[in-house]
Amino acid sequence: MKRTSFEDMNCSVAHCLEAIGEWWTPLIIRDLLMGVSRFDELHSRLGISRNVLTERLNRLVDLGVVEKVAYQQRPERYDYRLTEKGGDLWHVITAMREWGDRWEAPAGPPLHLLHRGCGEQVSLGLTCPECGDIEERRELRLVEGPGGGGAVLPVRIVRSD
Repeated sequence: MKRTSFEDMNCSVAHCLEAIGEWWTPLIIRDLLMGVSRFDELHSRLGISRNVLTERLNRLVDLGVVEKVAYQQRPERYDYRLTEKGGDLWHVITAMREWGDRWEAPAGPPLHLLHRGCGEQVSLGLTCPECGDIEERRELRLVEGPGGGGAVLPVRIVRSD
């Protein structure tokens, strides 16, 4: 079954899914974020078929999310490294991990994210760049941005409480 393309949709979430929404891709990015950079390491850790891993890595390279850097000539071997664009997916993967920790990890989180400076556990949060307050969903509103072009449907954030 051919998957639907979101490239014509005027939605940043849809465009993110277009780039990283294929099966295995978020796990590949997770491992790259954790410092795994070689094909054989990725293959071994993920248990993914070689051809699917090759396909996903090539797509990430084509999208500018990952770059291939040769580390050996004969035979040719490469490190796969996240570009700045790929590194910015850290927030996406961390949000997915935190959701999984809260809702799908009955024995508790498999990993904790600790601040190197003080050793305390940290989590994602939205912070207002003007006043520094940490924002909750109910304190936020969505407005059309410069890329909306009048095609964005009216939105409202539904209270969760």
